[in-house]
Amino acid sequence: MRSPAAAAAGEFSDALPSPTSPAATPSHSSSGRHFYLAVDRNIFKMKTLLELLGFVAERRGALPIAICVSSRDELDTVCADVGSLSFVSLSPLYSDQAEAERASVLDKFHQATIQWNHAKTATDNAVSPKTEETNLKLTMVVATDACLPQAALGEISLMARVLINFELPTKKEVYFRRMSTCLAADGIVINMVVGGEVTTLKALEETSGLLIAEMPIHVSEIL
Repeated sequence: MRSPAAAAAGEFSDALPSPTSPAATPSHSSSGRHFYLAVDRNIFKMKTLLELLGFVAERRGALPIAICVSSRDELDTVCADVGSLSFVSLSPLYSDQAEAERASVLDKFHQATIQWNHAKTATDNAVSPKTEETNLKLTMVVATDACLPQAALGEISLMARVLINFELPTKKEVYFRRMSTCLAADGIVINMVVGGEVTTLKALEETSGLLIAEMPIHVSEIL
């Protein structure tokens, strides 16, 4: 029997009008692939995120993931809940963070992305069948919009394989800034959408020119 969060992620999404065909892909390959994960009510949002990360960890251990939130309160909540997972190595980026600590967080994540890319290339080129990476921790950064990497400070994009918008941006400028500072060119964006936000999602899709498809039930299909 599925939990309420799993039901919210699966059954409720079927009731939402899809902004695009589920099989659609973005018109600009450099923009990555974009999906939405529908959650019935806000109280199920965190549990749905934790279950999603569990599914990802089972199939793609060590995957570099960035989570974007809109406020410090949400950052603290996400860090407390996600950071308690045994299969996650998490670091936050916050406003009053010491410069040396911030630099260390960014460097650690960049090293994780490099290692992931090398491992993926080796796996893709291997003759033996591909095996699932189940013994490695997901490497994650959680950040508010005010604390994303800044080019003016010489900071480069996180180049995460997956960007999770825990809180859906209402403006395309914020959406694109999160992408440019966090996401690898061929990465995946997952937008967590509570029932009432589907109108915002559709408006964002129209103004941004992106195609945001419903996330498939089997996460492995997009990873």
